[in-house]
Amino acid sequence: MSATAQAYLNTRITAMSVQLLDAQTLTALSRLTLPALAERFALEPVLDEQLSARAKARAVEQTLIHTLLADLAVLARPMTATGRGLLLSWARKYALFNLKTLIRGKLYELDQAEIRANLYDLPERVRLPHQELYRAENVLELLRVLERGPLRLIARQARESYEQRRDPFVLEAAVDQRYYAELARQAMQFQGAEADAVRQLVGAVLDRMNLLWLLRFRFSFGFSPSEAFYQLVPSKRLLHRDRLLKLANIDSFEQVLEALPAPLDALLAESKSLIDVQRCAGAMLLDECRRTLTSGRSGIARALAYLILREHDMHKLYALIQGRLLGLPQDVVDIALDLAEPNCPIGMPAAA
Repeated sequence: MSATAQAYLNTRITAMSVQLLDAQTLTALSRLTLPALAERFALEPVLDEQLSARAKARAVEQTLIHTLLADLAVLARPMTATGRGLLLSWARKYALFNLKTLIRGKLYELDQAEIRANLYDLPERVRLPHQELYRAENVLELLRVLERGPLRLIARQARESYEQRRDPFVLEAAVDQRYYAELARQAMQFQGAEADAVRQLVGAVLDRMNLLWLLRFRFSFGFSPSEAFYQLVPSKRLLHRDRLLKLANIDSFEQVLEALPAPLDALLAESKSLIDVQRCAGAMLLDECRRTLTSGRSGIARALAYLILREHDMHKLYALIQGRLLGLPQDVVDIALDLAEPNCPIGMPAAA
């Protein structure tokens, strides 16, 4: 990227960053009524009395995703092909949500109208070829169709996993694993001054994912060390291949946490459950994104950090509006927004 394009991108990111929600703003938003939230964020569907609460929530979710992907399109415009490739690889998670919906629809023979109602409407650059996929007779044919497009690596690994073990869980795990492997591969395409900053941030994303997956596969699902390790995507940051191999062979939740490298060991020392780990690991990633956004020089890394933080804000807004639609008590909404401590029993499984 030229110096001029880099300067433009960094200026654009700084300007867009004022949209991010700090704790004070989130607290103020949490006290607003549903009509006030709808006006503030242009979410008119939540006021449509003809829609069910579920339809309203779905419309809000769709609007928030469009907002996020519109930001991505603006940031990608001045980038080289390598930078755009990284951001699009990150955004394809939403296409993979659609893919999983289609897979479940084929597996359980759901009505096409029901399947369509649960798909996100996405921009062309991350959209699946839905019409071709609808015509596929089964899951294997659906994945073969995808092998002809930009998701071919994900589709091929998913198909091969499903052919070996006709297990829906294994199939979805293969989709997720290939998604993160592609994100890691994209990070390795960078050269020069951008490379280290991008790899550090993507490494933080992978570290969080690897830690949660390792604990979940080993101690919630009872995978063997080799089965759990196979699902992971080694990071170039803290949880590299050799370290993950060592951790996968540890036989207790507590001992895995004790064996983590600094600063993970200290950050997670008080964690008693997967929920605790999920919260701490998520907070660590957000802190890394904020540091990158505030003091980083790489426009690509700052753009990705901004998008991760913006997505986090969208999740909070969705949780707030969902709480209002369902009429939940304010203290429950505050817990969902991380404005209050949860009162969850130890040992409750974490959300996927």
